[in-house]
Amino acid sequence: MATPAPRFGAFAWQCLKAFKANQGLLLAGAVAYYALLSIIPLVILVVIALSHFVPEAELIEATQRYLDWIVPGQGKALADQLTLFLLNQQVVSWVLLGTMLFFSTLAFSVLEAAMTVIFTHRLQVRHRRYVVSMLLPYAYILALTVGGLLVTLVTVGLEAMGERSVNLFGYQWGLGGVSGALLYLLGVAGEIFIVTSIYMVMPVGRLSWRRALLGGITAALLWELTRHILLWYFSTLSRVTEVYGSFAAAIVILLSLEIAAMLLLFGAQVIAELERMALKRP
Repeated sequence: MATPAPRFGAFAWQCLKAFKANQGLLLAGAVAYYALLSIIPLVILVVIALSHFVPEAELIEATQRYLDWIVPGQGKALADQLTLFLLNQQVVSWVLLGTMLFFSTLAFSVLEAAMTVIFTHRLQVRHRRYVVSMLLPYAYILALTVGGLLVTLVTVGLEAMGERSVNLFGYQWGLGGVSGALLYLLGVAGEIFIVTSIYMVMPVGRLSWRRALLGGITAALLWELTRHILLWYFSTLSRVTEVYGSFAAAIVILLSLEIAAMLLLFGAQVIAELERMALKRP
């Protein structure tokens, strides 16, 4: 972070060139496609698990907020489908649960393959065992479920705080603005944590947590900027509903996932370039 601006610009340009050389856009397209297949089964599995600990209304509201971070503007539509699913979850069989679990792991497998392309220099050092690669998505889904439970409980507490007020100097000060700011900061921090954890476990070999955190901050901040631009574009300039009709939601979700996957892989490319620079040092 103390690097002068010209050197920072040269490093950013080097990362962009390496990302293009690794066919980053093509890799992001593959990750986005399988994420599109996986996101609904994954969210359904997590919501079913959390519904045993969190009231359904609060769970759906929190899930909608999380989905808006991933697919801007489409959180409500996806949350409505989750509500219908929860109302009919008694028809879910073990076969259907197994099918959803299988599809929810596809994106992790493709993401691991994409990370392998970006971190090619690591394959010369070690390879990951097949059993570890097979069990990694399931362990990560379990970790996401536990993390989702903790974040949901904190979110519920912050929302309850937003309904209160304090008496200061004879005036009533509502805590709604403080609660909203804390919820936003909690979302950004959770986003950085999740992306950093992906960088820690997906690439082969051990990664410095400082580099993983730097890549996580890079990807998360770029996504925050992009997310607000997408929200503004879809609400003001876009005519995607008029052009695509009933397919508009799928187009918007796929485009959002494509951009998110591209930024996620670019953050990994930043880490990979930092490692290559370290290897070249005497």
